[in-house]
Amino acid sequence: MTKLYMVSLGPGDYELITLKALKALKDSDAICIPTKSSDNSFKRSMTYKIVKQLMDEYGFEKDIVPMYTPMRFKQEDWQRQVDIIFDSFNTYDKLSFVTLGDSAVYSTVYYLLDIIKEQKNEVYEACEVIPGVTSFSHASAKVKKPLCVGDSSFLIRPLHKSKVPFTTVYMRPKIGMETQKVKEKGSVYTFENLNFQGEQILDFKKENVDKYMTLFIDFHEPK
Repeated sequence: MTKLYMVSLGPGDYELITLKALKALKDSDAICIPTKSSDNSFKRSMTYKIVKQLMDEYGFEKDIVPMYTPMRFKQEDWQRQVDIIFDSFNTYDKLSFVTLGDSAVYSTVYYLLDIIKEQKNEVYEACEVIPGVTSFSHASAKVKKPLCVGDSSFLIRPLHKSKVPFTTVYMRPKIGMETQKVKEKGSVYTFENLNFQGEQILDFKKENVDKYMTLFIDFHEPK
């Protein structure tokens, strides 16, 4: 059965990979690794270095599928990577595609998944996205300073633009709170008890908070 893992490797230190990501790599038949080199070499690839360190330390070996990835943000580049994934499934049943940092933050992963969903929905449905440690979380830990504490919040913005669309995360609710202040600008999801008993993920905003461990995300929807 076809299985695609989108694996986040963290911010450059192979020891910051999650156990879930490591298990996915070990479960895969091959690992798709992006490279900026047009000859498909990995001389400048930090991603390859991390995967190689993991294979050496944890005693496993996988076939490597190079994926030329110029940083041009063009549709044809993403399509070429998707084509390589599709072609690779002619040889392998389980693939991992790896990305630095966390897949949810400025990653190639969702450009590829949008195309995969449109062209081969069965591969999309069998795909699992595995989150990772972000660079800013790691940077915060390095200097022992929180990104947010108490009732403060923090922003992530691209430096090269002043006005940008945004996704909003709402945390730290109180049981019984009404959610009128969560203004829907995109698609609001409600997450309750993530990874705990009674986990529930709803593709709408609940009107009242029933559980302390509730998270609302208003996802920006690209047009």
